[in-house]
Amino acid sequence: MTAQREWFEKDYYAVLGVSKTATDKEITKTYRKLARKYHPDTNPNNDAAENKFKEISAAYDVLGDEKRRKEYDEVRRAGPSAFGMHGGGGGPTGFSGGQPFDMGGGDISDLIGQMFGGRGGRSRNGVDPRRGVDLEASLDLSFIDAVNGMTTSLRLSTDAEKSPREVNVRIPAGVDNGQRIRIKGRGEPGRSGGPAGDLLITCNVASHSLFGREGKNLTLQIPITFTEAVLGSNIEVPILDGANVTLRLKPGTQSGSRHRVKGKGIDSGGSAGDLIVTVEVVVPKDLTSKQQKLIEQLADISNESPRDHLFSALKNENR
Repeated sequence: MTAQREWFEKDYYAVLGVSKTATDKEITKTYRKLARKYHPDTNPNNDAAENKFKEISAAYDVLGDEKRRKEYDEVRRAGPSAFGMHGGGGGPTGFSGGQPFDMGGGDISDLIGQMFGGRGGRSRNGVDPRRGVDLEASLDLSFIDAVNGMTTSLRLSTDAEKSPREVNVRIPAGVDNGQRIRIKGRGEPGRSGGPAGDLLITCNVASHSLFGREGKNLTLQIPITFTEAVLGSNIEVPILDGANVTLRLKPGTQSGSRHRVKGKGIDSGGSAGDLIVTVEVVVPKDLTSKQQKLIEQLADISNESPRDHLFSALKNENR
């Protein structure tokens, strides 16, 4: 009995315990749950469990493939009568009057294949090659490893494989938190000679004690003194690889202003991002008597207020 002939007799939705309107995701989730429950490795020397595992695998071979599921639904809706078949007289492949139908040495799967345009590439056991299921995994990365890239290994265990396997993966430089990476052909093995699925890795990137990031740019907050902000200064700024660069601050630098250091961000193989430095003016809390006097002298000779524009704007609004 070929897989297609079984379509007239097997309700694969009932085998998996899902509705006919179930989504692909629901079908896959249910199959994996049943496969774990009835897998021969979980039930050694249990013929009933092994037969159940084969049954749900056959059901998923059809319902887990969008094209085959559509064909299966069409065949089930049409029923045997659409092909002149009936359950008595000439037997399951007999036609009206008990006369057998001659397909020139073929079988019913060839007839169905003609109806739907044929698929070709079938294996010897009559089951079409089917691509393996995509697998998902998560990987925790340090901030440095995410910026620089790294090679690591993941241990995978699937329902279709008897034992876990190690997969070496290359994480490219510059991956961001939550980014997904697709590794071709490293998912669940295909069936009946079909290609393997892919491995989808979600990267969980830890934060850094000093640096943040905005895309390919690194960010850093740097405290500066009142005099450095007022008079301007050349200050040393750390970069991610442990070295320092010099940042030139102009006189009158404002607290919260952002300054760009070209090419000191994340290099992911193309042009590197920049380092964005935000300066914060630190107001001294403990002044010496000399410092106190100098600040008071500065206050005495200062004749402008940074708040004057607020009152001017309010007066204009009230006119």
